[in-house]
Amino acid sequence: QLQLVESGGALVQPGGSLRLSCALSGATLDYYEIAWFRRGSGKEREGVACINREPDTSDYADSVKGRYTIARDNAENTVYLQISNLKPENAAVYYCAATFVRFPYCSLWSDQYNYWGQGTQVNVSS
Repeated sequence: QLQLVESGGALVQPGGSLRLSCALSGATLDYYEIAWFRRGSGKEREGVACINREPDTSDYADSVKGRYTIARDNAENTVYLQISNLKPENAAVYYCAATFVRFPYCSLWSDQYNYWGQGTQVNVSS
């Protein structure tokens, strides 16, 4: 059965950077579309980045464009989310999610995804 495990969350100072990892097991990453979501304290879950299979197609929420970069390594069965210039409002539990590839683009809507990880906590504070 497909499982997703996130890692890389940490306490970071404002302006710092972080790389989150989403490791997929029980399936081959090449056949799956992956997205990252976050849920801040008292906030609704929101999609921040997604990526489809090769040729890679990615998309980002407007609020993170230019600071978040999603990338996939099919050989490692892992998707990464690089976050730079972290701000206190970026603190959240970050989740990755997967769905079998159906379209030549990816979605930031949570109802499109069937598999979810447990999340990794990102805190931003000086």
